[in-house]
Amino acid sequence: MTLAQQMPQPDRQLPNIHAAARGLYIDGAWRPAQNGREIDVIDPSTGTVLATVPDATVEDARASVDAASAAAPAWSATSPRKRSEILRRCFELMTERAEELATLISMENGKALRDARSEVSYAAEFFRWNAEEAVRITGEFGIAPSGANRIIVDYQPIGICLLITPWNFPAAMATRKIAPALAAGCTVILKPASETPLTAYALASIYEEAGVPPGVINVLTTSEPSPFGAAVLADPRVRKLSFTGSTGVGRLLLAEAAKHVVSCSMELGGNAPFIVFDDADLDAAIDGAMVAKMRNAGEACTAANRLYIQSGIYDAFAEALTERMKALNVGAGIDLLTECGPMITQKAVEKIDRLVNDAKGRGARVLCGGEMATRTGFFYPPTVLADVPADADMAHEEIFGPVAPLYRFETDEEAIIQANDTEYGLAAYVYTRDIARGLRVSSRLEAGMIALNRGLVSDPAAPFGGVKQSGLGREGGQHHGIAEFMEAKYIAASF
Repeated sequence: MTLAQQMPQPDRQLPNIHAAARGLYIDGAWRPAQNGREIDVIDPSTGTVLATVPDATVEDARASVDAASAAAPAWSATSPRKRSEILRRCFELMTERAEELATLISMENGKALRDARSEVSYAAEFFRWNAEEAVRITGEFGIAPSGANRIIVDYQPIGICLLITPWNFPAAMATRKIAPALAAGCTVILKPASETPLTAYALASIYEEAGVPPGVINVLTTSEPSPFGAAVLADPRVRKLSFTGSTGVGRLLLAEAAKHVVSCSMELGGNAPFIVFDDADLDAAIDGAMVAKMRNAGEACTAANRLYIQSGIYDAFAEALTERMKALNVGAGIDLLTECGPMITQKAVEKIDRLVNDAKGRGARVLCGGEMATRTGFFYPPTVLADVPADADMAHEEIFGPVAPLYRFETDEEAIIQANDTEYGLAAYVYTRDIARGLRVSSRLEAGMIALNRGLVSDPAAPFGGVKQSGLGREGGQHHGIAEFMEAKYIAASF
């Protein structure tokens, strides 16, 4: 029993799991999979089955394309104001039911309730933001340089979109794709991760209540994502793939989409450096590190994966970070005092343990944690490793867990070279009181997003995405996110 379980807790209304797991959501109706099979949803805190959801077949996938296709003409012709009002209502309903959604996320994902609450707020914001963007889609009008004709550029919905989302942010990764797609006038098929499908289905009920017409959003879970995705992408009516997940899976999906010349947006893996210079505010840097590293217990593509600390502040930083990590309360996500929940699966725990043992074998020093937990559930303790060598596996692989590896550096140039020594380029973090230095270093870091004196980089109003093997395209932002779901049509007009 965790400390949180021993403490008196206020009465809380737990979400209706079975209502969230009532079937595939296709064409505005709930239905079983055509083969009758189901997928177990596991509680990471206990390893027990929470619920079962339908295991969609290729035939179910094709039915979802039919539904999205039938709904597409009317939805694309719906006025921007009407689409905006529906998206705004999605935001309002998510906000009203935030605690229920957060608890559901904590139960199926394991993340600490405080992190789940933040996710729901972040996820809902994509609907509010894109409700505002839906009425601001504009075209272009100009005169050809020759003077022979007018140039008119119209932006139209790209078409049916296949959206594939991961388990680590089951609400936010879905709404970050669905909201701009609907704002643009597209219809969608969402395939959430089979580890955390309950949140996606709970949100489908909200979309329905908010007024999203049948067929505009379809939600299906499957244990066989490869044939499912291949069947959807092979349909010529499907014109967009938006995927968030590992780089390895992203490469496979890109290859499949290339067979049919389907437009792709890819938000892939990360290996974020967290750089702290000697002149940094130590307290601020520690606070930022705890957010960048321990948000969602480290199970985030933007998580600080390599902490580069300049020699003059290294020892003080290591000591302060270790004390903060040791003090974290580890427990089930829905326990109110939990600060670090379980990992998503036992396989994830074993990967973290492999990376830690490799680093220790190469000379890294354990300042706290560093051993697999001996308790029920998929837990790994908050860990700090000092003097991690550059050739350790964790310097090149995503840890995706509560492990903070510290690397020492001397000069700005050394920090930049080490930070860029990765195939990934999603996020990076820089701490310094010298803003000129911070901007100079930021401009040379090979990453799509830089957090300067901040531990949190994501914002619905800012473009989210990476460079190199971290992906293609952007999500969110003033126009970047919605542009991914639109095609430019050029009309040469003579009057």
